[in-house]
Amino acid sequence: MLLQIPDVLSPEQVAQFRAALDQADWDDGRKTAGHQAAKVKSNLQLTEDHPVAKQLGAVVLNALAGNQTFRAAALPLKVFPPLFNCYRDGGQFGMHVDTALRYTSQAPHRVRTDVSATLFLSAPEEYEGGELVVQDTFGTHAAKLPPGHLLLYPSTSLHRVNPVTRGARIASFFWVQSLVREDAQRTLLYEMDVAIQNLTVNVPDHPSVTQLTGVYHNLLRRWADL
Repeated sequence: MLLQIPDVLSPEQVAQFRAALDQADWDDGRKTAGHQAAKVKSNLQLTEDHPVAKQLGAVVLNALAGNQTFRAAALPLKVFPPLFNCYRDGGQFGMHVDTALRYTSQAPHRVRTDVSATLFLSAPEEYEGGELVVQDTFGTHAAKLPPGHLLLYPSTSLHRVNPVTRGARIASFFWVQSLVREDAQRTLLYEMDVAIQNLTVNVPDHPSVTQLTGVYHNLLRRWADL
């Protein structure tokens, strides 16, 4: 499932993030890439233990905890502490698949990457190129979202970041270990959850609401991997 989630951060939060990141010391992004990914990666990142990364990452996690769409779509069990990157001066990240397991010195220490997430912090007009391109069973999709918007996609997907030829593309990125490992199952549960929420608003007393809610939870009980 490829899903855009708007307004995870408010415009005021995005402005605060950008002010802090503009003053931060960036490092070579290849240091956090695996052997194969490092060959096609050219960007800047904040180190995992950078004070700004920790401070802003905590804000992102708090925003995610309160976002109903994120919770319904990702069904998070663990979230890797958010990282921050910058693409400029031709920086890019060639086609790759994310590492299956990510390790961190912070809690939760080890995360299986089921869902990948990019939280855009630069406005599309601030830079040229820099599209996040994701390949799935339905084709190739390019995303360049407004600041504060989040893109979720399966970590099993081939994806890349196109070269940034003007300006700078700033973003946060992280991974989710989901309660439900399989993307197809997560997609079915998300679509059912959305349908239940719509029925609850439109026909709250219809007996199908209770029936579908039971089906949802029984499927989640069957598929959940704790």
